[in-house]
Amino acid sequence: MQTIAASQAKTHFSMLLEQVEKGEQIIITKHGHPVAQLIPIAIARAQTKTAIQKIKKFAKLHTLDQCQKNNSPS
Repeated sequence: MQTIAASQAKTHFSMLLEQVEKGEQIIITKHGHPVAQLIPIAIARAQTKTAIQKIKKFAKLHTLDQCQKNNSPS
């Protein structure tokens, strides 16, 4: 994964897009701190799909009724 300063990213944006098209992931920094990440859209979609699947699985195992039963006084 490549890291580049925001000022350099601005200057070389077309080149960065070409690298991202080839599958590269790029971190953009400002004053040495990461502020953004360029990733191929296919990776972003896959990560989103995985996150949604995990949320759905969690939701099936943890319903509001279960929480209320666990927290109700006996």
